[in-house]
Amino acid sequence: MDVTCGIDWAEDHHDVAVVDRDARLLGKLRIDDDAAGFQDLLRLLAEHGDNPDDPIPIAIAIETTRGLLVACLRASGRRVYAINPMAVARYRDRHVVSGKKSDHQDAVVLANVLRTDAGLHRPLPDDSDLARAIAVLARAQQDAVWDRTRAHNRLRSHLREYYPAILEAFADKRERLLAREARAILAIAPTPDQAARLTRSRLRAAVTRAGRQRRVEAETDRLLQVLHRTRLRQPALVEKAMGHQTRALLAQLETACRACDELAHETEELFLQHPDAEIITSFPGLAVLTGARILAEIGNDRTRFDTARDLKAYAGSAPVTRESGKSRRVSHRRIKNSRLAAVGRHWSFAALTASLGAHAHYNRRREAGDRYHAALRNLFNRLIGQLHGPRRREGCVRCTRSTPTPWSPSLPRPPSR
Repeated sequence: MDVTCGIDWAEDHHDVAVVDRDARLLGKLRIDDDAAGFQDLLRLLAEHGDNPDDPIPIAIAIETTRGLLVACLRASGRRVYAINPMAVARYRDRHVVSGKKSDHQDAVVLANVLRTDAGLHRPLPDDSDLARAIAVLARAQQDAVWDRTRAHNRLRSHLREYYPAILEAFADKRERLLAREARAILAIAPTPDQAARLTRSRLRAAVTRAGRQRRVEAETDRLLQVLHRTRLRQPALVEKAMGHQTRALLAQLETACRACDELAHETEELFLQHPDAEIITSFPGLAVLTGARILAEIGNDRTRFDTARDLKAYAGSAPVTRESGKSRRVSHRRIKNSRLAAVGRHWSFAALTASLGAHAHYNRRREAGDRYHAALRNLFNRLIGQLHGPRRREGCVRCTRSTPTPWSPSLPRPPSR
């Protein structure tokens, strides 16, 4: 690269530096985060050889992948490199060992990163607008799920202090307090005193309103028995105050649950419009929502990952080796795409019951000495590697299925295809 550009991103302004191949500073500029600032940036690049007709415009290094500035730079057809801030800090030490730091200096460091080591960094993938929109919704839905979990845990921790009956009533339910019946009962009886005074008809109405259609009478009798049982209680005034707090925490949980459901619906609708949806959901254990999360993180740029090994390292499923002298240690990778690794755990767990081949691979890893999480990670490593092949060669859906083990009387017969 003859000329490279570095941009130190901030909330309301950005520092820009342009250097040549000999590390000479050609120009610097501070721009605002608006359309006028973007035009100033384009003029600075044009002054130093950037030509709109040039098939390879000046490459730009920046520390973020989001924002309007990055979106406009990508729309202009430029190669934009998102450099990890930790890597920028290491590069800064090559030039200044005193610890001196400034926004302009960081912009120069970013420009020099591309000047010296552009081949070691990847530009932002050339994903389609549909894939980017799916990424926005899938990540928002994943954040909403995490927010819902935090809201559930806060509510559960609070109820343990004064209201153990409601926790016991739904201890055997998979959703626990996320169940609609639990939230419906808490809405009408946020304290043990109110729960003890619930009538059968009112409790039955709450259970029905929550959506239960089968065994309504039996469930109502069970809940009445649990809620009316004699238990330890807080003082009346303290219990009333804690009930008000429960209402506030319940409102947060209701909002989080509603956001999860709405975002999941929108994500699934948009994902099914993508041509890769059929390939991704053909894998055992991948449903529509988890498939959307996979696509959101790996994108649809076929040139982003040259080999399956690159994709595995990005997902965090490939192990990392650390050697020093006679010491050699192989461990799981901690620097990774955390969102992709999280959905990978769900994918590999679901694949255990959806594919005989996946279950056999998991059993082999367990017999070889892997613990539970290590065996699941190894299975995810295998699955994500198989996903790379069909997407690279635009192959058929059928070839993405993992090969099942031969059927035997001790295993359930695989469904006919």
